[in-house]
Amino acid sequence: MSVGQSVSVRFHQPPEDLRRYFTTFYVTDFDPGEGARLRDSLHPEWAGMRFFSPRGPDAWTDAGLRVEGAAFQATGPTSHPIHFSMPKARSWGFGFLPLGWARFVRQPAAEFANVICDGMTEPLCAPFVPLAQTLFGAEANEQAELARIIDFFRGFEGSDPADEARIVAIHTALVDTEVVTVCDLVSRVAASQRTVERLCHRHFGFSPKLLLRRQRFMRSLSQFMLDPSLKWIGAMDRNYHDQAQFVRDFHEFIGQTPREYAAQPHPVLERFLHERMKAHGAPVQTLDRPDGAPLRAS
Repeated sequence: MSVGQSVSVRFHQPPEDLRRYFTTFYVTDFDPGEGARLRDSLHPEWAGMRFFSPRGPDAWTDAGLRVEGAAFQATGPTSHPIHFSMPKARSWGFGFLPLGWARFVRQPAAEFANVICDGMTEPLCAPFVPLAQTLFGAEANEQAELARIIDFFRGFEGSDPADEARIVAIHTALVDTEVVTVCDLVSRVAASQRTVERLCHRHFGFSPKLLLRRQRFMRSLSQFMLDPSLKWIGAMDRNYHDQAQFVRDFHEFIGQTPREYAAQPHPVLERFLHERMKAHGAPVQTLDRPDGAPLRAS
């Protein structure tokens, strides 16, 4: 991070009654320095929402989607990076675990995969606009802001989906490092492959095969970012057949080679991973279990 730039992030565990719906609630103060911006890219992750004061980042995808400065930005589940250029701002954010997406958003996740949007104008986000409008007070007050988020979701009308048990079973299997193939996943869920495919697209955003590949990749990437001394070969998940397979996944999920990625600064993501690991026990959302607890990278 350059002199004069700072990123301060604090993670809050959702209360017990909301824990199976969200990854974490987190507040961040970004200060790029006078006239500067912080530039980085989000890793593949679960769907999420971020609220900014006074202004959000410019954010874009390699596919050409772009949001400029919106104070409420929402993303669907992702398998590709979302790039951003951040001004000085305060932000609250959270990720929806798949069960949280099913309860609060209630739309097919696959339709919003790798999407970023302005939450104030996207119809999908209309129920969350009142939170965006009331989250920040005249002065920064972290506990009051956190309480507003918790109260908002406790008062949210809705019920758990009929597929709840299978959503949880799929999620539990995905974070199990012993589940390597789609056949392994299907056997854990005790449902037909067609049913598992349907539920994955609706509530998780992607096919079972891609979700398993994303898990394997994110275990590897997060290990390297926590400890670059491992080198890529040391961070690579044991379920990779060889380094060439890992490099192919790197192109798929990040759009770069491992060498290119390691050569670039990651002033926001590095801080997030280390602070999340200390506060929550897992560096990235995709390693959280369906009960909201972390599954440590291995």
